[in-house]
Amino acid sequence: MKRIETVEQFEAVISGDKPTIIKFYTTWCPDCVRLNMFIDDIVRDYRQYDWFEIDRDQFPELGEKYQVLGIPSLLVFRNGKKIAHLHSADAKTPEEVRAFLQSLPE
Repeated sequence: MKRIETVEQFEAVISGDKPTIIKFYTTWCPDCVRLNMFIDDIVRDYRQYDWFEIDRDQFPELGEKYQVLGIPSLLVFRNGKKIAHLHSADAKTPEEVRAFLQSLPE
C-alpha cells in the first residue's frame, strides 16, 4: 500500500477512472494496528484496485471533507468522487473488509 504524503497527491490518486481505495489511519489507533495485521492479504486478492493510505492526523481537512469520523476507514474513489465508505466499526475483521469489497460495483 502506497502512502499519501500531500493533499495534491491525494487529489491526483482519487481522480483516476480506476477505483482507488484509501485507508485512513493514525499511528496511535489500536484498530488500525489490527487492520494492518490482515490487510496485505486482502490487497493481494483485490488487485483491481489501487491501494493507498493516509494518516488522518496529518490531513484533518481531508478526514472532515470525506466524513471520516472513525479510524481505520476505507474509502473508495473513482473519478474524484467517493463511491463507497467502510466505516471503522465495520472494518474489524478480514471477513468484514472482504464483504465490503465484494459488495462494490464492478
